[in-house]
Amino acid sequence: MAISSRQYEQILRRLDKADSSKGHRKKVSFEHSHHTCILGIDPSLRGTGFGIIHRKGQEYTALELGMIACPAKWHLSACLAKIHEVVRETIERHHPTVCAVEGLFYAQNSKVARIMGEARGAAIVAAATAGLPVFEIAPRKVKQAIVGYGNAGKMAVAKMVQRMLRLEATPQFDASDALAVALAFGMESQSPIALGQLPKQI
Repeated sequence: MAISSRQYEQILRRLDKADSSKGHRKKVSFEHSHHTCILGIDPSLRGTGFGIIHRKGQEYTALELGMIACPAKWHLSACLAKIHEVVRETIERHHPTVCAVEGLFYAQNSKVARIMGEARGAAIVAAATAGLPVFEIAPRKVKQAIVGYGNAGKMAVAKMVQRMLRLEATPQFDASDALAVALAFGMESQSPIALGQLPKQI
């Protein structure tokens, strides 16, 4: 259901009034919707995907995409250092103003979950050290935003990312997943209807 700009302003006023009545005044805004250069990250120990997109109105352009490959023979500490280094260097090249990271998926294996969390942490620290606010988006929510189906496969996501960014070739899955995270953040942060459902800031 669509809402008018007047209805949207009324919603904001009601939320602001409700916060004030609780003893604190919280300004409700879409400040992060002003971000036009977005870094997306799909964390993984052996293949962290990353992508930078630029937004102009409703149009999106890919500035850089890739995967941080860490060979199986590398120790954990070397992989984490590499992830941190590449993310930091990517930020220095393009100066994004926000970072969106894919949330952790449920893992039955506690060791896998721990390693994934450490890889994710290395990327987040690089972004946070550069002064970027970091937002988390659940995998299902990314797929829903990009493909329209929360259980979409990686190829469907990659093909839609290729179409949305007008890429010449279908990107490698880790990179396309990272670009999808960035696109999902950009799309949702521009939508007034997403109020209260926006990506969670870490």
